[in-house]
Amino acid sequence: QTQLFGVLLAAASNFLISVSLNIQKCAHLRLACQTELKPYYKSKLWWCGITLLGLGDVGNFTAYGFAPIALVAPLGCVSVIGSALISVLFLKKTMRAADILGGTLTVTGTYLLVTFAPNVPQELTARGVQNYLVSWPFLLYSILEIIIFCILLYFYKRKAVKHIMVLLMMVALLASLTVIAVKAVAGMIILSVKGKMQLTYPVFYIMIVLMATSCAFQVKFLNQAMHLYEVTAIVPINFVFFTTSAIISGVIFYREFQSAALLSVFMFLFGCLLSFLGVFVIARNKKEEHLQIPFIDCGHIPGQKLTSKIQPDSHSSRYGTLNNEDDSVKSQS
Repeated sequence: QTQLFGVLLAAASNFLISVSLNIQKCAHLRLACQTELKPYYKSKLWWCGITLLGLGDVGNFTAYGFAPIALVAPLGCVSVIGSALISVLFLKKTMRAADILGGTLTVTGTYLLVTFAPNVPQELTARGVQNYLVSWPFLLYSILEIIIFCILLYFYKRKAVKHIMVLLMMVALLASLTVIAVKAVAGMIILSVKGKMQLTYPVFYIMIVLMATSCAFQVKFLNQAMHLYEVTAIVPINFVFFTTSAIISGVIFYREFQSAALLSVFMFLFGCLLSFLGVFVIARNKKEEHLQIPFIDCGHIPGQKLTSKIQPDSHSSRYGTLNNEDDSVKSQS
């Protein structure tokens, strides 16, 4: 029952996150259609979306205290399905065959994930977390992860290699530490609320520092990837990398598959594969939509005698360029 509650909480939180993102997008679209441009932070609708996003993140955080990492992390695909569904129903986007196929694959994979996920006790004491931290499997895993991260960081900083795979692999390596710390902090808080105080142990605050630090650098590299590449390319790759790293960290640190049967492990991995394929199919060939900026009537610009209209340049912050009469004569000659 505890694990089922964590599953439902994670699924509801991820769906809430997808709702919040679409509400924010709807707020931006409404502001773009207004004659008087206002900052987005003055929109009540935008603040409603931000509030729902915060609630979804808190729900996800709490879910790690009730269910294994290997079960909570893959449920991020619910936000992808929810976003596709909401965009069709409320933002009036066209339902594609790829959306139906991808949604079917993702739902099937999610069902297999929930059915064959490891069933492990979720009460995390501070002493238990301390024992996990000094275990040999985790120490070897940490050393290997640090070496790989330093190699990627070397290519990123010294060689200026900013390929999407390099950036998102660094994000995934940091995310594995984040989910370990999040589960430890959430588990100790929930246990303390039940009456078994765990907040007096130093390991609790060590995990908070690890969670905040890894999350901050994770956001830094993810924003860099968002700046260089399209969201439709980042979402599926980041989902696969994040989920894979989270599952591996849960297996090594919390030993979540220690007593699982071979068939359960195989079906769980098959469910992950279906979820990955579903997310890729939904995001495949999905072009990003830009806000429709109205044309500018050149006749309304002081000093210009032109009566035609120009389209603003979508790749810069300026509304294209207007040649004056001298430049036009020079270009014709």
